[in-house]
Amino acid sequence: MRTACSVRRRVLLAAALAVVCHAPAIKAGGDIRKGGSSVGRVENDGSIRIRGTVVGRFEKSGAIRIRGTVVGRIESGGSIRKGGSTVGRVESNGNVRAGGTVVGKIESNGNVRKKGTVIGSARGILPARAAALFFFGFVKF
Repeated sequence: MRTACSVRRRVLLAAALAVVCHAPAIKAGGDIRKGGSSVGRVENDGSIRIRGTVVGRFEKSGAIRIRGTVVGRIESGGSIRKGGSTVGRVESNGNVRAGGTVVGKIESNGNVRKKGTVIGSARGILPARAAALFFFGFVKF
């Protein structure tokens, strides 16, 4: 004999399963490639993993931490700061500027170009984060 409580639990479980089965897929993070080889990932939580080791993280506040220390910041307008100074910015079209000069581009497909040459890719990674990785030396590959 089923009690009202056990029936309620089954209904709630069925409803939860229906929601999970129809929820959109969660993005798995972004792959960092250089020279055709995968060198790391940026995980969903912002962790930066290079060759299997977590070396830092991008925080929701914009802070960039390497080995636990805040070393820079990505600001809402695309500016990238390192050690308190602005080192560059990413424009809405993907151009990466340093000191007013275009030094590269983060393309919509994730390719990273420096002086016109593809130097790597950062698929699934926000352009400002990709620029911080490839152009401003926050992480050594």
